[in-house]
Parts: sequence; structure tokens; C-alpha cells
Amino acid sequence: MNTQQWPGATNKHISIIMVSKLFTFTRRQLHTIVSRDIIKPSSPTPSHLKTYNLSLFDQLAVNAYMPVVAFYPSSSLFQSSHDKTLELKNSLSHTLNQYYPFAGRFAKSCPTYVNCHDDGVEFIEANNDNQLSDFLHHSDHEDLDQLFPDDLIWYKSNHNGHNDENESTSPLSVQVNHFSCGGVAVAVSLSHRIADGSSIFNFLNHWATVTRSRSPEHHDLSHMNPHFLSYKTRDVKLPKNMPDRSQGDYVTRSFVFPNTKINNLKAKITSMSMESGEPILNPTRAEALTWLIHKCAVAAASKTNSGILKPTGVGQIMSIRNNLAESLPETSVGNLYLLMEFPTRDESELTPHNIIRELRKRKMEFRGIKNMETALGIVAEVCSDHAAMLQTSKRVDDYYIYTLINRFPTYGIDFGWGKPIKVTVGGVVKNVIIMMNTPNGDGIDALVCLDRQDMNIIQNDPELLAFC
Repeated sequence: MNTQQWPGATNKHISIIMVSKLFTFTRRQLHTIVSRDIIKPSSPTPSHLKTYNLSLFDQLAVNAYMPVVAFYPSSSLFQSSHDKTLELKNSLSHTLNQYYPFAGRFAKSCPTYVNCHDDGVEFIEANNDNQLSDFLHHSDHEDLDQLFPDDLIWYKSNHNGHNDENESTSPLSVQVNHFSCGGVAVAVSLSHRIADGSSIFNFLNHWATVTRSRSPEHHDLSHMNPHFLSYKTRDVKLPKNMPDRSQGDYVTRSFVFPNTKINNLKAKITSMSMESGEPILNPTRAEALTWLIHKCAVAAASKTNSGILKPTGVGQIMSIRNNLAESLPETSVGNLYLLMEFPTRDESELTPHNIIRELRKRKMEFRGIKNMETALGIVAEVCSDHAAMLQTSKRVDDYYIYTLINRFPTYGIDFGWGKPIKVTVGGVVKNVIIMMNTPNGDGIDALVCLDRQDMNIIQNDPELLAFC
């Protein structure tokens, strides 16, 4: 392929710094960083867009990076990995024209806006001496860390010794990893301060479509363009001591639930709820798995706590894009979600009819919010009382947070080499459960992060394994 057909792909947009750094990992993996580039938007950002104000939702988001990686088998479209990488750099440069705040800079500590002066996005290229199939089949979830740029994996980026409040940081970094067989893993780390899970997958699909289209000027991609909302600055005292889920000895494991077994679980839940006199009709896959995983996680935690059941809680992330009375475009960028939560203090509150009923009740409450301005007003009220904000997360010992990305276009991220054979999230944080579709859409892959002792128990829980 002739990569010069890309308009605007000049040296001024791509500055290259060659490095050679070796990392040795478990199972004798050799991972080598071969280059670091800075990719800038192919066209300068207009002067009236140089400042992008963050919403209260953004400012309250965790100070961490969301890591997403997509794996692709070897492709015969390119003669070398260099050609593939060059095309990705060129298409990223064009994609950043639309996602211009991602190429900006904001304060590391408590940012309220992004300086959109086209500073650029770091683009790292790396080689892994494994076959892609071997890496996917024989690696633990923690082995994914090496695929992401510079420790930008959830909270890890906050523990690298560079926390000067006067420093600025980039919202986005990219790392492209080449395997010995010709397979590739495209990994991105996006700051949660600027966007949520929906935003990162919209960005990846946009970037992939631009790459696949080869010459974006000749294709109408307006339907994919990001929708950046305009926010006024608000004088609100934000809480600073938010709970930190980065501490402790915890591990992440994947549990795959086939649709056939999820259907059995849903039938079990319906039967149990009918017997209780509080019938739950047509539970969704997410509702059913939330109950099952929560029940088993609490049981595991009780066993490691000398058999004593500690008060816990359920938290589930709900996008507000289509749940406000005045819905927002699907391509809206930002932290556009609310946290539905309720306590589970004893055995009676761990029943399926209680948990699913509470989830549905809170969904209906959120759907009564008129528009984004109303939602921001509610957040501002809560933030005005620091104690009230912290009380939500500390009224019980442990909340388990469930994030649903099974409706996101995860397996549509096609750069022109075909659809990915696997898409997953790196890291994950303690007591967080992320549910996503399996590659063929025939089930749910749940990434569960728990204390190591709890994980040792839940991995052998017969009730959970009966539906895997």
C-alpha cells in the first residue's frame, strides 16, 4: 500500500524518537519498545476550540487511565509491520482532528479544563517475541500490562513518582504491539477525567474506520464524529478524599458465561422469585449475572473473614446518553454516566428478587432526569456537602461496582485487517466487575477483580462455575 496517499501526513505531524528498551516478563516473554512518536492532529485546532471545559462528572471521575486493547491476527495486506504502523500513525493524526481535546494537555491534579493546543499523543511501538495465539492462551490477565504505554493502567499511573500538581499530562496514549507471527495488539489508555467507556470505544471505532477508509477526505464519516458538549465552569467545592481502590493484593480473572447457561440462570432466578412471592419477570443477562457474581463474591469475602458476613453494596454504572428525557447523541464524549447503588447488609438483601428489584427501581429514578443540565445540578448539590459525597462510598465496608460494556461496539473495531479476535480491558480495579460480549456474541465475558484470597475461593465456587 502506498501510505503517501494520506493528505497532511507530513513530518511536522509525526516526530520520532528511537529507543531500545528490553523488558523480561514471566514465561520468558521478551517485550521490546522500538520507537516513541508524538502524533499531532493533521490540521490545527481552530482558535475558538482551544479550551475545553470539563464537566462536574469529568472532574469527579477517578484520576486514572482506562486501558483497552484489541488483538488482530496476521494480515497479508502489509509487507512489514512498519507499513502497518505508519498507516496507523497517519490515520490517528486525521482522527485527532475530530477528537482534538485528546491531543491536548490538562493539569495532573484536579483539572477543570483541557488546553487544546495540539501538543499531540504519544505513540509507542513495541515487539513481543511470542506468537499471538500463545500469548492469548497462556498469559494471566496481569500479563496484559506490558501492552499499554508507560504504566497508564488505572491507578498505576498515579504511583510513578510524578505527581507535581503544576505538571500537565496527556489524556491519551497509544501502544501498538507486534507479535512474532505478524499479529498485532492495538492498546490505548485514555484518562477517565475526560471520557468514559462509551467514549473510548467510539474513539477506537472512529480511528479504525478512518484507517480502513484510507483517505478520509473521500468518505463521509460525519455519523461517527464525536459530540463534545459545551460546559460552563462551576464554582463547586469538589471532594478530594475519594475512596482509593488501588491498594491491596488483588487479582483479575475472566469468567465466561455462555448464553445457553445464562438462560438457565435466568430461569432459576424467575423460579426463585416466584417462590418468594416477588416475581422477577424476564431478567436481563446483566441483571442475572450481577446477582450471581455478587452473591458469590460476598460469600467468598465472608469465608476469608472467619465466616462473618460484612455489609456490602452493589453499584452499577448506567450511561445517561439514552436515559435522560432529552437523550444525548451516542457519540457524545465525556463521563456521561451515573452510579446506581444500594446496600446489601445481610443475607436477606442478597436474594435475586431484592437485587434485581433495586437495580430496576434506580434505573427508573434516573430516567426521570430531564436533561444534562438537570443532572449536573444534582451533582453540584451533592458536591456542596463534602461529607454527603463521601458517605455514599463509606456507609458499608465494601461496594462491588459492575460496569456493563456488552452493548458497546467492541468487536466492530476493524482497521482494515478484519475484526479483532479478542478485545479486553487491562488492569481492572479491586471489587470491580466488567461485563463484555464474547468475540462471537454467544455469551458474556466477566472480568472480576477481587482480593487474592477471595479470588482463590470464588474460582472454585460450584454455584458460579455451574453457569460458566
